[in-house]
Amino acid sequence: MSIIKYFFQKMTPQQGIVLYYLAAIIVAFLLLNLPYVVKPGVKIAPIDTLFVAVSGVSVTGLSPVVIQDTFTTFGQGVILIILNIGGIGVMAIGTLLWVIIGKHIGLRERQLIMLDSNSNAMNGVVKLILDIVRTILMIELIGAILLSFYFYKDLGSIREAIHHGIFASISATTNGGLDITGNSIAPYAGDYFVQTIIMLLIMLGAIGFPVLVEVKTYMKNTIPNFRFSLFTKIASTTYLFLFLIGTVVIYLFEFSHSLKGVTWHKSLFYAMFQSSSTRSAGLSTIDLTHFTDATNFFLGGLMFIGSSPSSVGGGIRTTTFAILVLYMINFSNGRTTIKAFNREIHPIDIQRSFAVIALAIFITFVGLLTVVRFEGGKHDLLSIFFEIMSAFGTCGLSMGITDELQLGSKIVIMILMFIGRVGLLVFVVMLGGKSTPDKFHYPKERIQIG
Repeated sequence: MSIIKYFFQKMTPQQGIVLYYLAAIIVAFLLLNLPYVVKPGVKIAPIDTLFVAVSGVSVTGLSPVVIQDTFTTFGQGVILIILNIGGIGVMAIGTLLWVIIGKHIGLRERQLIMLDSNSNAMNGVVKLILDIVRTILMIELIGAILLSFYFYKDLGSIREAIHHGIFASISATTNGGLDITGNSIAPYAGDYFVQTIIMLLIMLGAIGFPVLVEVKTYMKNTIPNFRFSLFTKIASTTYLFLFLIGTVVIYLFEFSHSLKGVTWHKSLFYAMFQSSSTRSAGLSTIDLTHFTDATNFFLGGLMFIGSSPSSVGGGIRTTTFAILVLYMINFSNGRTTIKAFNREIHPIDIQRSFAVIALAIFITFVGLLTVVRFEGGKHDLLSIFFEIMSAFGTCGLSMGITDELQLGSKIVIMILMFIGRVGLLVFVVMLGGKSTPDKFHYPKERIQIG
């Protein structure tokens, strides 16, 4: 025990976070191997069980098996628990359990919580996490109630309606992307009420937990002269901008193709739903293979951006994309600083944004090359590109090749899902170990760029 304690003390917080998520995947894998989880007579390979475990903890939604045909009702309940652990965050769930059993949360635990929640300050981080957990669970509950009542008129069984309502609500809120209909949300392609509820749940899960907490504080009006943070303003604005741009582009690209002959309002909902789902949700109302290549490449770009930081999603995150765009606009005008909403963004955040983008391009490119090599021409480049971006963005959308991938390709996809969930900076810093400050500096010299 002393050796294990020494090992944990020597780890950096980043290494601790990665270890916790690896432990969560192992626990999820073991849970999915419990009796009565898989339906009688159904055979599932260990690699596919591990794939579902990684997909659940990373709340991606890619799956080599059909959830409804493979897992029992009990097994589907286990998957929902895994989705919540992955969506809300391992450290957030751990914090909740620590509070329940009365465990003292020390400095080490607070560092891990701060890192997992993408918080910049340790002060009040436990209270923030508990507020986030309560908020997410409340959103899931409200979504489940609304959907259960609505599903009852179609299913005719209260038990089945509640089952489908809870699964759909948790899968949408955590952006898990898994479904028990066997065809995602396609059976409700003409049902605007279900789509609207699902889209709202997706947005609430992906827009960022701090945004939800600040909106909740504003609505309660408990703090005089309350002001939304710069993070909330940029994250919300960018999220809304990407949603609108995604809707317009999908609508225009598919208006004379897959949406040809479809009423304008149904076409609009097709476009809106897919735009919101590519944030990281992985649910769909249409077979994506019906889209043009241009649309699917565009969706890959949206999945690469992903959702907001401190949310259930992955990707480079909306704020990183916003900083890139703002920097390019300011740089073209001869300015090297970024000003937004009467505030100036800290230089370290600009540096981190460019580091994240560079690392993301490198990792996804290597992943793409590796999977193309493993598949050996079995699948076209667009389908593999789509799968890579979906894994990295923890989205879960697929062009139908997940169950046909080779063993090596599945391992690459699992690694990308894992990196997308823990975050690029955490993963890279974990590999680097403890940081050491510079002891000296060399003279600075300019070089030609561009």
